[in-house]
Amino acid sequence: MEAHLHRSKNVLLLLVLIISLAVTLVQSSAAQKVKLALYYEALCPGCTDFIINDLSKIFDNGLIDIVDLKLSPYGNAKISSNGTIVCQHGEWECKLNTVGACAINTWPNVNDHFKFIHCVESLSDDGKYREWKTCFKKLKLDPKQVTECFTGELGHKLELQYADEIGALKPPHEYVPWVVVDGKPLKEDIANFVSYVCKAYKGSKVPQACRGLSLKKDSAKPFNNMCYKEDK
Repeated sequence: MEAHLHRSKNVLLLLVLIISLAVTLVQSSAAQKVKLALYYEALCPGCTDFIINDLSKIFDNGLIDIVDLKLSPYGNAKISSNGTIVCQHGEWECKLNTVGACAINTWPNVNDHFKFIHCVESLSDDGKYREWKTCFKKLKLDPKQVTECFTGELGHKLELQYADEIGALKPPHEYVPWVVVDGKPLKEDIANFVSYVCKAYKGSKVPQACRGLSLKKDSAKPFNNMCYKEDK
């Protein structure tokens, strides 16, 4: 009986050690990830271009494994004296910014909400942004939570939070898309964001996207169609 209890205690101790080690490895991996943030707004051609043609590639080339990606859908909008949000590209930009905020809130995992936002931005690229709800069916997603958020008070509250977030940036953003890697804005050099991420990564699991990549500024395409902040 005592031998059985002794073995049980040893097994339990071993399990605790294994779990502790696993937690430590997960925390270490998370700590090594590079923080990549995109501040954007709907219906901005540069934002749409960056999301569907550049940022989307990190989910295919392994870069997402070393990145803590954050999307912030607010951009250059302003809050009026009565608390309403006024957007550069009109009412539909405000609507789609809120849709993005609600998607992020509903599906916190970036692999989930990015797919939806990518779908909406792709429709915008084709001039079909009013058909954003078709992304639910295309991606086989339940529309209930996002729709309730979008039509209710939560969507507006989320956008106010994103307004505070982009307003707190130091240095302040000048336009969108505004890309920040580990706290450093890339400004006009966002086309080279992969090089900046690879250079900032200090971990051992180097993804294919970083192997053999020159960490000096390369000859990536110049980035155009930014949407600049308007004077207050």
